Amino acid sequence: MITQTQNAFPRLLLAAGLAMAGTIASFGVTVSPAQAAGNSYSATLATGLEAPAKKVVNGVLWKCTGDACVGAVDGARPVNTCRQVVKTFGTVTKFATPKGDLGAEDLQRCNAA
Repeated sequence: MITQTQNAFPRLLLAAGLAMAGTIASFGVTVSPAQAAGNSYSATLATGLEAPAKKVVNGVLWKCTGDACVGAVDGARPVNTCRQVVKTFGTVTKFATPKGDLGAEDLQRCNAA
């Protein structure tokens, strides 16, 4: 009986250790707000909205308050997403991507939608 109990303890300890390692690893994979911000677009509207608004643009929820709008990167070219934002919320004065702001020409194309 003592031998069986002694053999079971290391296996139990190993299982507990693996569970703990898995838990710690999952915390490392969790997206922090700073990382999430790196995966979003933001737009500054020429005319602020009277009330906060939430609308789906290219399959992504966009949230706007005043003249500031934010939505996750949707996989489309930034200028195409910008065009859809313009159609939904109105003219934009700035469109920021994780890689930087749209240039003047792209912003002009965006607003021509």
